[in-house]
Amino acid sequence: MTLTPPRAEDTTVAPARPGPDTAGPPNTQETAGTTCVSRGFLARAAFVTVVLSLAGALLGLGRDQALAHLFGAGTETDAFLVAWTVPEFASTLLIEDGLAFALVPAFSAVVARRARGGPGDPVRALVRATLPRLALACAVVSALLVWGAPYLVQVLAPGLPDPGLAVDCTRLTGTCVLTFGLAGYCSAALRAHRRFVAPAAIYVAYNTAVITAMFVLGGRWGVRAAAVGVAVGGALMVATQLPSLLRELRRRRTPPGKQVTDSPAVDRRAMNLALVVTVLLFALCRQSQVLIERFLASTLPAGAISHLNYAQKVAQMPMVVALMLCTVTFPVVSRALAEGDTERARDRVERDLRAVSGLVLLGTAAVVACAPQLVHLLFQRGAFTAQDTAATAAVMRVYALGLLGHALVGVFVRSYFSAGRPTWYPVAAMAAGIVATAWIGAGAVGSWGVLGIAAANAVGITLTALILLHGMETRGVPVRVRPLLAALGRPLRAAVAACGVGALCASLVDSPVLGLAAGGTAVTVVFLLLARKPGGQRLAPALHTVTRRLSHARFR
Repeated sequence: MTLTPPRAEDTTVAPARPGPDTAGPPNTQETAGTTCVSRGFLARAAFVTVVLSLAGALLGLGRDQALAHLFGAGTETDAFLVAWTVPEFASTLLIEDGLAFALVPAFSAVVARRARGGPGDPVRALVRATLPRLALACAVVSALLVWGAPYLVQVLAPGLPDPGLAVDCTRLTGTCVLTFGLAGYCSAALRAHRRFVAPAAIYVAYNTAVITAMFVLGGRWGVRAAAVGVAVGGALMVATQLPSLLRELRRRRTPPGKQVTDSPAVDRRAMNLALVVTVLLFALCRQSQVLIERFLASTLPAGAISHLNYAQKVAQMPMVVALMLCTVTFPVVSRALAEGDTERARDRVERDLRAVSGLVLLGTAAVVACAPQLVHLLFQRGAFTAQDTAATAAVMRVYALGLLGHALVGVFVRSYFSAGRPTWYPVAAMAAGIVATAWIGAGAVGSWGVLGIAAANAVGITLTALILLHGMETRGVPVRVRPLLAALGRPLRAAVAACGVGALCASLVDSPVLGLAAGGTAVTVVFLLLARKPGGQRLAPALHTVTRRLSHARFR
């Protein structure tokens, strides 16, 4: 199934009827000569992306459940999670936050040039100029990781009791740098062409491979089987997207009356080295929070790294779902800026900020209120004990306090890099957050253990979000900061109240299932009642609008 934007002859869209269900212009239309992107298409694209990405996230949760069930939260799992640092970094740097910030604007620019016509095919030229170099660089880094695994483990977790097992796993996971790099390249190119199905499906294939490997090979190879699954899953990420990308590269999109011929020429300004360096350094700094956490946790009793990992995976679910909207709209913002339409880009970013903030605050309230019930239902079986549940739930509640900061950083940084120009401001902001995380974590780990590490993460990422927000008006897409902050106040207060009521309701029931149902229902009801804005756009009509649009969506 391929989700495609409206055809050129279908770009005339009837205006939506005014009323509370309509927020802003009914359709977003690009400049002459380019394809119209209707709000209906964005709704369908967001729907497909959310569904497939949510499926991948649920499989990722199943992967963590399988890890907890088969290996618990002890020395063996800690060793694998040190090796797991490699795919975590590779995913952030090469698929999600890093390389995508450079490649999506670059491909958006050349796709717009291809649509206008002219000599040569700028899309193929960009691929010829960038893909071989990227593949070579990733292959070299993969080889270095395989060779230097003992040194890397020593740096990442010097207090690990079984470094040999971590070295074996790291040598297997090190291969993912090459496969993740190729997968990230395919994802960026397809999203710039407004093809979202294959990029959204990559984590379904990846997590399926890891889960299968653990159950098939775990009895013989132990936790090394999970590392084998990482290596195989990375290759499946590439295989999932390659057919769609090849179809796009073969396709000619030339306006009537214009001829396009292949040419090696490419606009070198589309993606320069400074841009790649800045986005990779930002992603590296952001992912360094995981390094700091595992470095500090390696000095604590066995299981500390595992408790942090399980808590983060569950707590991040609301943020992951909310940021799927930005995955769809990031190419739209980049295309608008490439065509000089700053107003349209600003409107899109402001909408994303409001939507993401509301969803994340609702999810944060639910996670904090129902943390023990969530962890009990998801993980407490097999080698994962009741003591592990209590420790993980406590960490998850503290870690969730930084979820809004994590989500806002994800939205803000896309606006900084959407123009395809290098900027060092996000790197500096993230570096400040990392310094705060390291300093607070080092001071708190002795007294508070894993809770101190989780608190340091929340404070550091919130500081980064505030610094990025401060620079938005002058360095990123020029959003209106004060109205956005004012709009954030009501759902923030609603989340605090909903969290308190939900935690009380969940604690009144002994059953984890019923407790989660009672707490989750209370959080949702209280939040929706308090977060609505009197006399203005309410959350319920907004949800009705989304439901109505998705119910009428058609996939071509």
